[in-house]
Amino acid sequence: MLNCIAVDDEKLVLDLLVDNIQKVPFLHLTARCKNAMEAADILHKEKIDLIFLDIQMPGLNGLQFLQSLQNAPMVVFVTAYKQYAFDAFNLNVIDYLLKPVSFERFLKACNKANELFNLQHSSANKEDKPAYFFVYVEYNLVKVSIPDILYIEGMKDYIKIFLTTSSRPVITKMSMKAIEEKLLPYRFVRIHKSYIASGDKITAIKRDLIAIGNTELPLSENYKANVEKILSL
Repeated sequence: MLNCIAVDDEKLVLDLLVDNIQKVPFLHLTARCKNAMEAADILHKEKIDLIFLDIQMPGLNGLQFLQSLQNAPMVVFVTAYKQYAFDAFNLNVIDYLLKPVSFERFLKACNKANELFNLQHSSANKEDKPAYFFVYVEYNLVKVSIPDILYIEGMKDYIKIFLTTSSRPVITKMSMKAIEEKLLPYRFVRIHKSYIASGDKITAIKRDLIAIGNTELPLSENYKANVEKILSL
């Protein structure tokens, strides 16, 4: 969910902008502002991810306001003037919308902002978590590198971790749920009650089977949606 504010000095335009925002399920309108100073006050009090910002406003205009921010949120300019587009994109704005804005064009800008937001947070989460973990194997701690994992097979209280770097799997006492948590937020997908596969290592899908190189794994009907989502099918 993106927390956003709408900033415009024209009430009718601001009403329309607010109405469009409320139609987009991943947007949450935190405040509506008549000028840059009201917007600055909101930014000081609230965590805002996205600003829909007019340019021509009394006092501080939209460009000046954006330039004044040290850690600016994402910005979509909504304006009646074409001539500021070059300056706006030099400030790394998400999009530049010309009034009157159709909802389809508005939604396209929102989707761009949402994609960037998700990408940034996904990268941040990966940086927060190490790309490896340790498991017990016969009373010894063994390091498992996440990028080396091909797939995981569950066997009651144990799991087998198959790796690109070894012909033999790592066998350790762990539940499938516990290993799934360790693999977040990396691109792994549950394909069967007994199998988790690396999305990056999948080479083919054949009805009820998934191929990782020459190895074929069962694909359960209950988990096909998971596979389609992670592979963007």
